[in-house]
Amino acid sequence: MTNAEAYPISAVAPPLAGRASASQRWSHLVFLHWRVDAALVAPLLPNGLVPDEYDGSAWVGLIPFVLDRATILGSPPIPYFGSFVEVNVRLYAVDPQGRRGVVFVSLEASRLAAVLAARGLFSLPYVWSRTGLTVDSGQYRYTSTRHGDRTKYTAVVARPGSVAVVDDPLADFLTARWALFTSIRGRTVHLRNHHEPWPLYRAELVSIDDTLLAGAGFAGLAARAPESVLYSPGVTTWFGRGN
Repeated sequence: MTNAEAYPISAVAPPLAGRASASQRWSHLVFLHWRVDAALVAPLLPNGLVPDEYDGSAWVGLIPFVLDRATILGSPPIPYFGSFVEVNVRLYAVDPQGRRGVVFVSLEASRLAAVLAARGLFSLPYVWSRTGLTVDSGQYRYTSTRHGDRTKYTAVVARPGSVAVVDDPLADFLTARWALFTSIRGRTVHLRNHHEPWPLYRAELVSIDDTLLAGAGFAGLAARAPESVLYSPGVTTWFGRGN
């Protein structure tokens, strides 16, 4: 499978097949992305996947945001356990059918119950961490430190801008992702999601102090300026069943 044979990128999500199994609100997202050699990404992907490339490179994302209003099978929003700051390191891949999706290398979250549920049900690499967000003078400061391993942490300060992102193929490639891939009992599973098109804005990375990227296998990446810095006020997302 090559990128030329993959499904086209679309800023509009295709509809889910059947009833949604869960939903979440994602708010105040900062998308930091670096280009990397595809050879660094390939060994980190589940079986059968290849790196999804843009402009001759694979890409690594560090994305902090607020997750809340989580529901399961039409339940009311889950208090406390369904609301937390998350920070994830993610990659982009294509399967043999040409379907594009996200592959998570790590996901930091402050609710142990949510961490255990995501690991148990979907084999997602969530890690229990102390995460937080403070907003001051238009700057968003995200922090995360792992419980039991203080050497794995991040501190990202970003300032959203007022310039909306419109008709930007790279921004669509990095954010218009309507599925994730995960490996469950040795089988690569494709899990769909659906939400309205991202409202995106240019943003400034004020500072970053991070070891999560190096821990994911990308030593030195945090010392480089990211090629893309975006902000979104957020969307409500619905999830389908795996296939």
